[in-house]
Amino acid sequence: MKYFTFISKLMSTWANLGLQDSASPLMEQLIFFHDHALLILVMITVLVGYLMFMLFFNTYTNRNLLHGQTIEVIWTILPAIVLLFIALPSLRLLYLLDEINEPSLTLKSIGHQWYWSYEYSDFTNIEFDSYMIPTNELSTDSFRLLDVDNRVVLPMNSQIRILVTAADVIHSWTVPALGVKVDGTPGRLNQTNFLMNRPGLFYGQCSEICGANHSFMPIVIESIPVNYFIKWISNNMNSSLDDWKQVLVS
Repeated sequence: MKYFTFISKLMSTWANLGLQDSASPLMEQLIFFHDHALLILVMITVLVGYLMFMLFFNTYTNRNLLHGQTIEVIWTILPAIVLLFIALPSLRLLYLLDEINEPSLTLKSIGHQWYWSYEYSDFTNIEFDSYMIPTNELSTDSFRLLDVDNRVVLPMNSQIRILVTAADVIHSWTVPALGVKVDGTPGRLNQTNFLMNRPGLFYGQCSEICGANHSFMPIVIESIPVNYFIKWISNNMNSSLDDWKQVLVS
């Protein structure tokens, strides 16, 4: 459901070697940690490469050097310190990803072969299936293998809890721009929490090989302001009530 035309669309593009632009605080933290770890890895690579390169030009030897206790202590303690600089931010981020902060809304996602089902647990009778739009039915502004017939509409600047499970085999509900990747396992409910800090369309896909059409079950989230979301919910609830009335009358 489109309420404005300046909506941004986040997805991987051709020749995109880096991460997608973040649309949530969690993804921003993931990007910061990625850059932090990458800087340490670059420094280690340059140092080791320099030492290996200098071996080709070093002609000096010391026949009396049997062992060096000082250098052995240094090259044992230094890697441990480097690992601490990587491990501590990583552990902090893991706890942030698992924390559920009084969610304003709960969304349940069920993986099937090969589509997604969604339920808005806080409301009655709001549930739907989301299938990929076939290539021959795409409109001119749609994206091949990414657009769906029913988008997940969620409010921005609100804490969203998502419950993920599966009906048949293991799936994985993944939206890179939000920093969310949750495995859907039959018979289990996994959960995570996220907040979208801007409006837009955020694209994702199943990230667990689940069969022949694994590549054809995309995810599309439409982030809209809260007042528009309330209108969308009320419209869907009214239509659901009308459908139930027609069923009861018939």
